[in-house]
Parts: sequence; structure tokens; C-alpha cells
Amino acid sequence: MPQDSSPAAVPAPDISLSPPPPPPGLLDLFVAFAKMSLAGFGGVLVWARRGIVDQHRWMTAEEFNETFALCHFLPGPNIVNLSVVFGSRFRGIAGGVAAFAGLVGPPVVIAIILAALYARYGEIDALRRILAGVSCAAVGLLIAVVFKMMMPLVKKREVAGLLILVAVFVAIGVLRLPLQMVLLVAIPLSLAITVFIRHRGKA
Repeated sequence: MPQDSSPAAVPAPDISLSPPPPPPGLLDLFVAFAKMSLAGFGGVLVWARRGIVDQHRWMTAEEFNETFALCHFLPGPNIVNLSVVFGSRFRGIAGGVAAFAGLVGPPVVIAIILAALYARYGEIDALRRILAGVSCAAVGLLIAVVFKMMMPLVKKREVAGLLILVAVFVAIGVLRLPLQMVLLVAIPLSLAITVFIRHRGKA
């Protein structure tokens, strides 16, 4: 009898999802935020999101947006608040101190050196043109990260969140209303809408 020459079935490889990365240690937090601060010309937010979400995968895009939103409404610089909250989330008070030291330490040293140089050579026209070009690039980076942070809202089709975003932008950026007054209205409104949507989804 002729033998069956068809090849034997090969079992499909077991493709499993990659496990989440281990939580960062104190040295990891210091080095990561030091790299962000040293790369963050015109603002660290762009590089913070890239490092935390895209590179190290310590947070999802949604978690980063929620954490940054909390830090945005706290007093003080937003990115400094983010470093302390992020570090404390993984390693407690020591983690917050390590992330804060990495974020602030290297730029402070560089700023002191540049301040001394600018005090001596700041009147040079070529230097002024360079600084003007850097400021344009910084604005472009900020706009790019804003669009990245909007994508989770767009993908989830959260119309209410996008409407609040546009309303706050118009109130502050176009109508030039006081920031404190806008936040006093926007925060309770956004919380009420979020609670209503979640309650309606569970019903």
C-alpha cells in the first residue's frame, strides 16, 4: 500500500504575551529621570511619556494620562510632581526622592554653568538666534506629546472628555480666563461626567 507522504502537522508555537516589566529600583528611577531631564530641551514631559510608556512600559498610556492629570492639578511644576508621584508609587518615599533627584539634579548643574556663560556672552546675536530656534522646536515637541496624550481619549471615543479638553483650551488659551476659575469649574464637571458615565455603563 502506498504510504501517505503528506507532512506531519507541526504544532503552532505557544505565543504568550510578554510579561510586564519588573518595577524599577531606586537606581533605575534616578537614571531614567536623569536621562529624561537631560534630553528634555524645552520641557521634560515629552521625554517622560516616551520613557515611562513607550520605552520602559512602566505605565500604560491611560495610566500616564491619569497620573499626569492628578499632578497637573497639584501645586508646583507638573513634571516635578509627576516624578515624585511616580517614584513613590513603586518604591515609596525613597523612590519619590530618587526620581526627584534624577529629574532636578543634572539640569541644576547645567543651568548654573549656562547662566554663568550667558551672563558673559548673552549679547551675541548668533546665540540669540540659536535660542529662538530652540524655542520653536520646544513648542513642536509639546504639541506632539499633546496629540499622543489625546489618543487614548480618541480611541475610546470619550466625547465628553474631548469636549472638556476643548472647552478648557478655549477658556484659557483663547478667552484668557483666569486659570484658577477655569479649574474650579472644570474639575468638578469632569468628575461628575466621569461618575455619570461609569454609573450608566454598569446599569
